[in-house]
Amino acid sequence: MGNWNMTSEFILLGLFNHTGAHLFLFVMVLMMAFTSLVGNALMLLLILLDPRLHRPMYFLLSLLSLMDLMLVCTIVPKMAADYLTDRRPISPAGCGLQIFFFLTLGGGECFLLAAMPYDRYVAVCHPLRYSVLMSRQSCLRMILGSWFLGVADGLMQAAAVLSFPFCGACEIDHFFCEAPMLVRLACADTSVFEDVMYMCCVLMLLVPLFLILTSYGLILTAVLQMRSNEAHKKACATCSSHLSVVGLFFGAAIFTYMRPKSYRSANHDKVMSVYYTVFTPVLNPLIYSLRNSEVKGALSKCMDQCAALSHD
Repeated sequence: MGNWNMTSEFILLGLFNHTGAHLFLFVMVLMMAFTSLVGNALMLLLILLDPRLHRPMYFLLSLLSLMDLMLVCTIVPKMAADYLTDRRPISPAGCGLQIFFFLTLGGGECFLLAAMPYDRYVAVCHPLRYSVLMSRQSCLRMILGSWFLGVADGLMQAAAVLSFPFCGACEIDHFFCEAPMLVRLACADTSVFEDVMYMCCVLMLLVPLFLILTSYGLILTAVLQMRSNEAHKKACATCSSHLSVVGLFFGAAIFTYMRPKSYRSANHDKVMSVYYTVFTPVLNPLIYSLRNSEVKGALSKCMDQCAALSHD
């Protein structure tokens, strides 16, 4: 009991060492983060400025871009500053905020990715009722629901983790504060919380994934019954883009949070964390822009307008 303390700070051990190879990897991560910020900001701008993209599908996509922007800004600046200054402390309040924002954005994105195939399901299977089923009020409820579930998960886990006493050297073998890593440092029985946290992960990952697969199962059934090759191609192009994002995001998250503890290692967790906090947000705008003719058209129109202004 004498070793227990309400620590004044934690130490993040980080992702990279100060070697040539790790410096190269650090620069690569920064480049990916910058590309993610530019790509998602551009996607937001295109959807905002082009009236042709003022539809529910792109409204949900704009929120996905916003969440990815916020996720990168939550994690990468602190990681980069720690590496460049070689000082890696973080206060309990800062740690709690990182856990809260990370889980809020991650959980919200899970349910947002479940809302997007519902939009495609309505467009393909109930086109005449699309304006009713995907009205402004329906979109707003989906968005508020995604944020509410994400905030509830983030607030609960951040408050619970920081309520534990910590002892010894409070070194977190990670490059940001993540709840499972912090729980390992607690000087108390955390088994009940770990079970609850695992159940939350199952609900936040498997329930949206089930809804996504159900929506696409219904879409696939409807598409196979269509006689128009043009309709086949359009439906498959739109849905395959979203399935690519879903596969990347949920695959990395399930691998990280639903593996048995005996198979987990700090190095694997850190690598996978880079994957879904930096790499996936880079791919989202690329996948949606390169595989979507309307987004490419909006981008071309924006570039033409910028070129015309530069010539004036």
